[in-house]
Amino acid sequence: MERLLETLGRSCALRPWRTITAWLVAAVALLALGQAAGGTFVNDFRVPGVESQKATDEARDHFPSFGAVDSQIVWHAPDGKLDTPERSAAIRRMLTEVRDQPDVSGVDRPFPSENGRAATTSVSYDKELGELDKAHYERLDDAAEPVRATGLDVEFRGMVVDLGNEPTTSAAELVGLGAALIVLIIAFGSLVAAGLPLVVAGVGIVAGTALVLLVGSVMDIPTSAPIIAVMLGLGAGIDYALFILSRFRADLADGHSPSAAAGHASAVAGHAVVFAGGTVVVAILGLNFAGIPFVGAMGIAGAVTVAVMMVAALTLLPALLGLLGHRVNALPLPRLRAARRAAATPGEAEHSAAATRAGRWSEHVYRNRIVYACSSTVVLLALTAPLFSLRLGNPDDGIQPADLTQRQAYDLIADNFGPGWNAPLVITVTDGGEDRAGKLTAALKKDPEVAVATPPKISEDGKAALLTVVPEHAPQDKEVSDLVHRIRDDIAPRALAGSGGEALVGGSTALLIDMADVVGQRLPWVVLAVVGAGTLLLVGMFRAPVIALKAAVMTLLSIGVSFGVITAMFQWGWGLDLIGVDKTVPIMSAVPMLLFAVLFGLSMDYEVFLLSAVRESYRKTGDPRRAVIAGLSSTAGVITAAAVIMACVFLSFVSVPETLIKIIGIGLAAAVIIDATLIRMVLVPAVMALLGDRAWWRPGRDRAAAGGGTGAGPGAVTGADRATGSVGSGSGAGGARSESG
Repeated sequence: MERLLETLGRSCALRPWRTITAWLVAAVALLALGQAAGGTFVNDFRVPGVESQKATDEARDHFPSFGAVDSQIVWHAPDGKLDTPERSAAIRRMLTEVRDQPDVSGVDRPFPSENGRAATTSVSYDKELGELDKAHYERLDDAAEPVRATGLDVEFRGMVVDLGNEPTTSAAELVGLGAALIVLIIAFGSLVAAGLPLVVAGVGIVAGTALVLLVGSVMDIPTSAPIIAVMLGLGAGIDYALFILSRFRADLADGHSPSAAAGHASAVAGHAVVFAGGTVVVAILGLNFAGIPFVGAMGIAGAVTVAVMMVAALTLLPALLGLLGHRVNALPLPRLRAARRAAATPGEAEHSAAATRAGRWSEHVYRNRIVYACSSTVVLLALTAPLFSLRLGNPDDGIQPADLTQRQAYDLIADNFGPGWNAPLVITVTDGGEDRAGKLTAALKKDPEVAVATPPKISEDGKAALLTVVPEHAPQDKEVSDLVHRIRDDIAPRALAGSGGEALVGGSTALLIDMADVVGQRLPWVVLAVVGAGTLLLVGMFRAPVIALKAAVMTLLSIGVSFGVITAMFQWGWGLDLIGVDKTVPIMSAVPMLLFAVLFGLSMDYEVFLLSAVRESYRKTGDPRRAVIAGLSSTAGVITAAAVIMACVFLSFVSVPETLIKIIGIGLAAAVIIDATLIRMVLVPAVMALLGDRAWWRPGRDRAAAGGGTGAGPGAVTGADRATGSVGSGSGAGGARSESG
């Protein structure tokens, strides 16, 4: 692997213009191809096999117009006078204009609220969602202007409206990149060096987004997936470039030629990048085990982007480094540059570890390892505690920002019709006959949670009936979920007993409830698959089962903290005002799976770079104490910089209006911060100190054969050790040079 990466890096550095041109051409071509293929992003929340999906499929078989793409219009009179002649005429003209708009197949009659202050109707389309675009919503909004001129509020919601109000990330990206640039300038002390990771990440984002768009032409990709992919791509891409660039600058300072330094940096730090990036990709692809198509699609979008970033760091960056050579340190900032000059030589970090701040800290932790291991574990468990009150909920317009038309339409319906009108359940009754469907309606009306149960609508073939149930509570309330399960388990079976009929509870609310149930059932299997794959990859790299198990446990701790933070913030309401959310919300069902997969992969990044440096020192000295101190002191600076960059990128996306993105951004940032501070700087050295030589134990190998005996120098290391153990820290501070460069 290292020889291959060194050859690749050296080749790109010796032919920089060919590599750079190839990347630019590929990015532009992919972007053009994705747009030409008509790739779009749509929210298709299908969940194969659940009852709500079966209800939808049955309804479509018997009612051809059921399930058509639609939008909802809500009119509201702030002064309470909805049906004045002027306003009624304006509404009629609006509906006539809407009926004549492209792709509109029908407009329902307006349905007034009991208080007479509001009315609503639905607009149906004869095209699939992927065939519609933002213009369809804009035409709706334009048709409402004459009505607004009469003093009425007109708001919209529905799938077509979502297309016209997709969140953008340009501002978040600029903020994240700006913060990353500041951190890189401080870390490198050179404007040129600081700019390189951003250039690589920028090109990678263009290529990765284009690939995701291309994937969107052959499968349904959710509208939030590209945002999540950009978030992950920026964080991972900058970090991977940072590690390789740090090693390159250290090798230049050691007297290597630019091409040799690029090759060696690709072999040493690039090896860790391949493993870390591969772990992220494998972990995110593990989302496909969820069995929920749109969750798996988000995983595919994120994996594609991270993979592109990994390739960019291993090819485009060496080309830029070969082109710049020693000019990589151009435009230095004198004070910052002087502060880092002493740390520019590889090998110094190990010998001067005790004199560095990180070295002194690691020695302190080593001496007090029991205290720090116990206290840091207690703190982590305390931060994780809110997780036990986590409640999976349903993403709906009620959690949208207050200024969006979807949220305003949602609130108007709740205020004037009742909260349950935002959560209607559609029940499909098959083979039960009209009488039985009528009995079901009567039984439903007796339930205290049912506000309205409509008479059954019989299909033309007489084989099915549809009826609508309006709950008393809002979609996210537990009472609605309880009602769905009560209808399925009790009310419907009793009402249809002996008829041979079946009642299937469907509709968007029931589908989201089913999705939460499926996530709860399958999350343990996703966790098992991801942790198992990641642990096996670590065993394959370090050939040390104890190290792999320790890494997996600590990663789970950082993920637990992330879940605890988002639960406390979004469910308990701690600090919500700071991020522009005006009410508490349950954690959306897709979030735990997505966060777990992403965080497991990202957390392994830091674990790999730190443990690689520790193992490299251990192979040379056989002293676990010196290895931990040298490894921590040689990687602390670059891991801290990488974590700060990732946290800045993730937090910058909190400005995106969509609540799902805010939850993911906060969760990722919290885990990265805790992982790079409390875990890497306290718990890892404490646990490694407690384990000592046992950390590097291998089944069937004695200590000396593993390179772990006292005095077992490099000569005792096997060929397998050289292939896996020579991953440098990638630190700008240097770290012990790999023997196999």
